[in-house]
Amino acid sequence: MAGIYIHIPFCRKRCSYCDFHFSTTFSNYREELISAINREIELRKYELKESIETIYFGGGTPSLLTEEELSSILETIRNLFPINQEVEITLEVNPEDVNLETITYWKILGVNRISIGLQSFKESDLKWMNRAHDLEQGFEAVNLLKKQGFENISVDLIYGLPGLTLLEWEQHLKQVIALNIQHISAYCLTVEKRTALNHFVKTGKLKTPSEDIQSEQFNLMLRVLNQNGFFQYEISNFAKPVYESKHNSSYWQNKPYLGVGPSAHSFDGKTRRWNISNNTNYYKNVGTNESWFEMEILSKNDQWNELFLTGLRTIFGVSKTSLSELGKLSSSEIKTMGSLKEQGELVETENAYILTEKGRLKADGIAASFFRI
Repeated sequence: MAGIYIHIPFCRKRCSYCDFHFSTTFSNYREELISAINREIELRKYELKESIETIYFGGGTPSLLTEEELSSILETIRNLFPINQEVEITLEVNPEDVNLETITYWKILGVNRISIGLQSFKESDLKWMNRAHDLEQGFEAVNLLKKQGFENISVDLIYGLPGLTLLEWEQHLKQVIALNIQHISAYCLTVEKRTALNHFVKTGKLKTPSEDIQSEQFNLMLRVLNQNGFFQYEISNFAKPVYESKHNSSYWQNKPYLGVGPSAHSFDGKTRRWNISNNTNYYKNVGTNESWFEMEILSKNDQWNELFLTGLRTIFGVSKTSLSELGKLSSSEIKTMGSLKEQGELVETENAYILTEKGRLKADGIAASFFRI
């Protein structure tokens, strides 16, 4: 099975914490960019031989797509690739774009999973984040989606926010649980360069919490969500049984996927490629079939490192079979595995090496200890 990711680089406003590739001034070339996305899909129709199991519209703000734009992209994909009958089609949306009209055409076009960016249940947070929605719009959007028949809804939340207390974070978790949705993605706030948030922190306007406070909020989240029927299948992702994101899971299991649109990444197991992060250059180059991407061939060491980096973040762990295809654990790596087991941070099964809940708190650091250069 394989997946297709479509990056839609349109946004109404610039969120203060976001460093993803997007533009708030796209009206002059909107038609050209959508046409270029469709052309890229056509040019790459032979790159995936497996049937398509997942289609994911990310961004940016894909919910800004009109019915005609969304329909044209999905029609291009369906005309060129074999599609699994139970394909998961995810659309990332913002609350202010959710209404009866948009919900109706999303459903008609086959979207069956919604990922909605609520981010916080604190009005003051939404203001400094420069979000385009308020608290009430967030609640109304989720409830309207449910009322209109969407049964696979994911909500995005951020913890480790400036001034967020443990009690407030617990209240946020209880509020999202009360929405009775199927999936939660919760990310710790990171201060990225070239963002308004970075300026706020440097000038003292906002102060981010310590790592200890962030860890407390993370551990609280694990307890609360586990007690309410969610299981952690990846460090930042929690689902009720059978509602894991198939698309995101394919990333962590190293399945092939095609990424189209400006800044989108692709992976086929042996190579990675990434599109240029400039909207104008992207649509012009795709239109003239000039180079619009860069590519690297992954060495065995690169593949080994990625297995640990992605696998240790999940409940699936690092596959022993995949590792054996690339080499054997060295004596020092075996020693590290033993130490992690003794500390209760890793378990070994017949098929995989898997981090415990305790180990996942340090997943990136543990993964790095197995990296080969």
